[in-house]
Amino acid sequence: MIERLHWLGHSSFRWQGSKTVYFDPWKLSKNADKSDIICVSHEHYDHLSKSDIAAVSTLDTVIFTSEEGRKQLSSLKIECKEVRAMVPGDTVDLPGIKIEAVASYNVNKGFHPKHTKKLGFVVTMDGLSVYHAGDTDRIPEMDGLKCDVALLPVSGTYVMTADEAAEAALSIRPKVAIPMHYGDIVGAASDAKRFESELKGKVEVKILRKEE
Repeated sequence: MIERLHWLGHSSFRWQGSKTVYFDPWKLSKNADKSDIICVSHEHYDHLSKSDIAAVSTLDTVIFTSEEGRKQLSSLKIECKEVRAMVPGDTVDLPGIKIEAVASYNVNKGFHPKHTKKLGFVVTMDGLSVYHAGDTDRIPEMDGLKCDVALLPVSGTYVMTADEAAEAALSIRPKVAIPMHYGDIVGAASDAKRFESELKGKVEVKILRKEE
């Protein structure tokens, strides 16, 4: 089910199905595949990496991001078809793919305030739905969220801890939960392992090997 989902480090993923979708491209290899869709959760440099977004964009690429992200990307004149701003609750249907913007924010720290409307995404393609949580804590909006695969930050400091991420996974109940936001800047493999341990026998966890 997740063979075509590749972890690129930190919060960055490439999903290769009928379209090539990137989430928060960051520190990509020089020969990274070009994109059809790029989902950028918010404007912080480790999520909105201008050089990485430019490297995988073409004149056919559509970029989805927050309003602040749109402003930054539009000023750079990156080669793409469109940069489209979304807010939590927005849904866009394109041929073969559906993009839903969901809330992503901190509740006990000030790095990602709710009022700034930073994003998570639920993307549905080829009969599979993938939730990329962005930089978030365990928030009420996760209750009842539906997806097959949940990509959840586990490192603490700027996002929820591994224990809080496990609570989020138990609320969401995806078929597979994948830890992210560790191994670069903040967090370690031990956070991913703790997340896996907390969910043993409850939710299937896959710890992906970083693609070089």
